[in-house]
Amino acid sequence: MQRDYPVHWIHFVNSIEDLRPQRARHPVFAGSFDWHSCVHQTWLIVRLLRLRPELAGAARAREVLHRLITEEGCATEATFFAGDDGKYWERPYGWAWLLLLDAELRQWAGAEASTSARRLAEALRPLAELLRDRMRDWLDGAALPTRVGTHTNTALACALVLDAARATGEADLVEVIGETARRWYVQDANYGGFEPDAADFLSPALVEADLMRRVLPSEEFASWFDTFLPDLDADRWQVLREPVPVEDPDDPYGSHLVGLALSRAWCWRGLAGALPAGHRFTGLAEQAAEEHRGAGWRYVFGRGYAGEHWLGTFAAYLDLGALTPAGQNGSGSSGSGPNDPGSSGPGSSAPGSSGPGRSGSGQ
Repeated sequence: MQRDYPVHWIHFVNSIEDLRPQRARHPVFAGSFDWHSCVHQTWLIVRLLRLRPELAGAARAREVLHRLITEEGCATEATFFAGDDGKYWERPYGWAWLLLLDAELRQWAGAEASTSARRLAEALRPLAELLRDRMRDWLDGAALPTRVGTHTNTALACALVLDAARATGEADLVEVIGETARRWYVQDANYGGFEPDAADFLSPALVEADLMRRVLPSEEFASWFDTFLPDLDADRWQVLREPVPVEDPDDPYGSHLVGLALSRAWCWRGLAGALPAGHRFTGLAEQAAEEHRGAGWRYVFGRGYAGEHWLGTFAAYLDLGALTPAGQNGSGSSGSGPNDPGSSGPGSSAPGSSGPGRSGSGQ
């Protein structure tokens, strides 16, 4: 969060005045290589402080959060996003993590009466409200989804934002995402994509299914999934069921395949929890989840800044989930369904469930 360099700038430069340090334009989220990584690394710190307040370095982490997430800094960030460039910059990936961070802080502040979280949530609120409105307006008018394995994937973003919206009671946004997901994906059948690409850190097929398990009632989801991937146990989908070998985890794009293993793990875990008892693919999904988890965790640490600036978030999202209070997440976190709003993790059986873990996932 505090490391300013190396930095990855992705701004239009309209004049010499635009050539200024990232920290001047984005005083809150300028570290961790790029804006979205800084946002989700901030979520990671908040999540760990909420669940593991006794961890070494916790006091320092709180100090850094309060030094960076200020009313003045968030107002500067909001001013940028209120401008023309802010209509699309970091959409949808960065926006989704920001709204998940906002929901995590608000739940922590409310459910556990954390004064520290309340101050942070109040400072972040103007930026979160602006991006929430941006997201709602964009989804309302977007005719088509983006089915890729990287940042612009629309299914992952919708899943994260849906979890956040359910947790904070944003009923209108919940409705918009549900309508959008159905418009984009409910007719999908006989998936035929070629996966993975070399730079993927998401599976387009699995994140789509992970979103639809949140949106559709249980029986409807099972029927949809059988139509979407009817031959999941066929030889052609071995590449989806088994982890992709990571040939060079020290390479920036090689690290993407580490993230792919982690995100596939939370998707497989969520699908296993969402399919009805005895479904023909439940055991397959459970096995795939465990194999991908092991393959991903192997490379989370010690492979250089290219991976370490983001892989920790994916690993924590897989094993700790999001939005659940302390004491309610087991090994693999917890999940929630459409009838169980407010928690988020990779596994759940009802529409509206959130995150990667099972209750009893910038990159």
